[in-house]
Amino acid sequence: MTRKERLEKIIRKEKADRPAVNFYEVGGFIVNPEDSDEYNIYNSESWKELLRLAEEESDLIRMVEPRLVSRNPAYNDFFSTEIYEEGNSRFTRTTLKVGGREMQSLTRRDKELDTIWTIKHLLDNEDDLKAYLSLPPETFQALYSVENLKKEEEVLGDRGIVMVDTGDPLCAAADLFEFGTYTLMAFTEPELFHRLLEKIAEPLLEKTQFAAENFPGHLWRIYGPEYATEPYLPPHMFKEYVQNYTGDMIDIIHQYQGIVRVHSHGKIKNVLKSIVEMGADAIDPIEPPDQGDVELEYMADEYGNDLVLFGNLEITDIMNLEPEEFEKIVESSVEAGKKAGGFVLMPSASPYGRDVPERAIENYRTMIRAVKG
Repeated sequence: MTRKERLEKIIRKEKADRPAVNFYEVGGFIVNPEDSDEYNIYNSESWKELLRLAEEESDLIRMVEPRLVSRNPAYNDFFSTEIYEEGNSRFTRTTLKVGGREMQSLTRRDKELDTIWTIKHLLDNEDDLKAYLSLPPETFQALYSVENLKKEEEVLGDRGIVMVDTGDPLCAAADLFEFGTYTLMAFTEPELFHRLLEKIAEPLLEKTQFAAENFPGHLWRIYGPEYATEPYLPPHMFKEYVQNYTGDMIDIIHQYQGIVRVHSHGKIKNVLKSIVEMGADAIDPIEPPDQGDVELEYMADEYGNDLVLFGNLEITDIMNLEPEEFEKIVESSVEAGKKAGGFVLMPSASPYGRDVPERAIENYRTMIRAVKG
């Protein structure tokens, strides 16, 4: 089978020649190792072999979000953005003025790391939230294009598949607050928090409808449900804040023969029934204890007929374990995953620094060998 054929079989729980192996964000994100930008860690010499291994030997799943074409002009009536640099960091400040209040968020990107740190979140308290809720609905209306998804599908050819990438309403809502403030608001102000989720959900459902209709029959990744897993929120709040909203996104995607992979780090055992009930077709990254709370064998036995399983290798093991020790973990995962209706061997994240140790690259090679036999 080609890599594309293999993945298309697996995500539909059909028989493939072997389990797939995917490096998740490595080969998942579209990067340019030739770009000389100081903030592009992928032009580092140590990344070249890992990127080659992903592109040439892994089963590629390219994560692509529909391209934002334009926002409603009303957005600029309330929001403004400033980007500046200090030292080895690039900062982005977003300012919101509404209801007589001024609110700001601030993020930082460092030259040596492919990650964005949020230094200050946009909303600090209940009054900020009420002001945010007063924004007119047209503020969040936007036009999107799926031409970038179609183009990437052509670029990939038979090497893999394109996966539509999107957050859910809870992800967007939680990101507005510092994490402790978010959990407090979700616990103590459910009426206000539902109003926020409804405000976010409306334009997101429109975006989902557009992308699903114009790029039908593809795999999607929806991220954000982990914000409502334990120990942050109890399982009944997962139903309230995820199942009731993300489920609507899944219904739309299914109308156009799409397949949905729910992304949720951490402890998922007590919300798995809700994930199945809201119509998910697959799940990642299925982290083992102690980071998570389920073993892959349990998932294969209990949910292998309901969900395609993507996982369950920890990035910390890839980065830190000696190859001989890591090989045992990989072999165990492959054997457990074979019991499921569909399985893709995959890590929980990727390296995010400029230098990738040779030990880690060897562990990625081990993943390839384990599925090819």
